[in-house]
Amino acid sequence: MSGIETVGGLIGTTRASSEATTTPTAAEAVLELRGVTKVYGGLAALGGVDLSVTRGEFLAVVGPSGSGKSTMLNVMGTLDRPTTGSVRVAGHEVGGLGDDALSRLRAEHIGFVFQHFHLASGATATENVADGLLYAGVPRRERIDRARGALDRVGLGHRVDHRPHQLSGGEKQRVAIARAIVGEPALLLADEPTGALDSVSGAAVLRLLDDLNAGGTTVVVITHDLSLAATLPRRVRMRDGLIEGEVLP
Repeated sequence: MSGIETVGGLIGTTRASSEATTTPTAAEAVLELRGVTKVYGGLAALGGVDLSVTRGEFLAVVGPSGSGKSTMLNVMGTLDRPTTGSVRVAGHEVGGLGDDALSRLRAEHIGFVFQHFHLASGATATENVADGLLYAGVPRRERIDRARGALDRVGLGHRVDHRPHQLSGGEKQRVAIARAIVGEPALLLADEPTGALDSVSGAAVLRLLDDLNAGGTTVVVITHDLSLAATLPRRVRMRDGLIEGEVLP
């Protein structure tokens, strides 16, 4: 039955009324999912997702564990292919692309930030960030210079030679964000970016993401944290592999 439901103070349309939600036009969208499903071993992790993200948006995808959020992020970022449906990134239909072409698309258009940082423990902050340019064919000297610039941009110009064990949790996440943005992607995908951080470090990371968005980067944050999502200008809610609806301001 369609209607309005409230979850944790956030109000959104139920699944039956979500088709009426206003979405960006194809010409404006940096990311489009149409009828996307993902099936693992006969079980549907995504049950037919439609979503458009306008260039320059800051979007939260909220929902409980097991709702399909991380699966959708992997499909958005072309780390996984949908079982059925269409995915377009920066105007490119990804369905017909081979693995090499997908790697180039990710290198040129998408940055990733993960909850547990995924930093190489024996590498410096600069080396970790420079690795974000490996698949873009950038010469090593330029990779290093751009990595130092990205670290300075996230406020870690004084930590360029430090290794992960010498950094706080918040600093590790800043390194991960620098690695994600060093290639100047149009789209930044962040999976629970504050989930492993204390509240102060988490707030600092959110301010950084907000600054990046203000500079023109499209940001999609996957989170189960409704209080975090409530601070963002657009939110959609997932449950059981489906988008239930937009979450209203």
